[in-house]
Amino acid sequence: MAEEEILDAVFVAVISSDTTEAAVNDNLDELAFLAETAGVHGVKRFVQKLDRPNSRQYVGTGKLEEIKNYIELHEIQLVITDDELSPAQLKNLEIGLHCRILDRTSLILDIFAQRAQTAYAKTQVELAQYQYLLPRLTRMWTHLERQRGGIGMRGPGESQIETDRRIILDKISRLKEQLKKIDKQMISQRGNRGSLVRISLVGYTNAGKSTLMNVLSKSSVFAENKLFATLDTTVRKVVIENVPFLLSDTVGFINKLPHQLVESFKSTLDEVREADILLHVVDISHPNYEEQVAVVKQTLKEIGCAEKPTVMVFNKIDAYTYTPTSEFDLDEPGRRNLSLEDLKNSYMYKENMPAVFISAKEKTNINKLRNDLYKMVAEIHAGRWPFDNFLW
Repeated sequence: MAEEEILDAVFVAVISSDTTEAAVNDNLDELAFLAETAGVHGVKRFVQKLDRPNSRQYVGTGKLEEIKNYIELHEIQLVITDDELSPAQLKNLEIGLHCRILDRTSLILDIFAQRAQTAYAKTQVELAQYQYLLPRLTRMWTHLERQRGGIGMRGPGESQIETDRRIILDKISRLKEQLKKIDKQMISQRGNRGSLVRISLVGYTNAGKSTLMNVLSKSSVFAENKLFATLDTTVRKVVIENVPFLLSDTVGFINKLPHQLVESFKSTLDEVREADILLHVVDISHPNYEEQVAVVKQTLKEIGCAEKPTVMVFNKIDAYTYTPTSEFDLDEPGRRNLSLEDLKNSYMYKENMPAVFISAKEKTNINKLRNDLYKMVAEIHAGRWPFDNFLW
């Protein structure tokens, strides 16, 4: 079987009045990682400062011409924008650049489609794809104005775009019905687990949740250094000393997560909603881990889980690097000049929630995490089964 061709792509972003250049550069780094995960090679970035993205073509006319000249000169097949594009922006960019255009949302949807393994995940992703596609139908057909004719089709007729829209609405309706049936089965499965304490792993994508799942449960959940390696919820029974609990691993969060995916994956996130304890896994080696923490907290708030008991698990301490500063260094203290010990004593460690610094890959401080979990689970366990600890 021949290897799939790797496409070259350029990335396009706008620095608007409500963001900063540093934030946009971070988003572009993430976009490049997303593209790599999807099998696309990024070759150049184009960034423009505007009060807000151009409503017609996302970027200004001059920048559009600059991008067009570059992609023609280097025979680029794909342009990826960091923001979700409106149907008009998408259409005008394709006309102006004469190549395929993807926005951040469609790229993430494509990755989800590649990663979905079970029928449930595939149905969720397909639903999200159709919900994204529906308002963008006008750019996808060359026969929009053709009227259907023939026996039984006389009269005002029906344009192809109306037919396509109706077909997609029917598919969306059927997919929602399929998900409802599967949801009932999953609710029944969760109900059969009894009153066991439930712990759910949450965090930014690629923070190391699946690796930690494997270490704690001694199982072999698929883990890979790519975004969204895990889409399907995995649940394992774990016993620490004499106390059992259920540990679940769910889909990772990301900045600008498409609302279509949040909507269609809501039922998957029921594992998070029904959890007694959340393990918020953070990749502390990432330059912008604080922003990632904020994204996860915001997403948890949106699904009604912000107040759940949470343990902050700062992972990948083996990959953490810092540069000590001299007394003459005028730079503000930041991630690169704080040691792990400094971080442990920083404001993040003093929040009203327990925290532990580990390396799931190297199994560093895993015993500390196990002991903390044991105490928390045992306390809940004792409340549910008060006679379990009674010595007759």
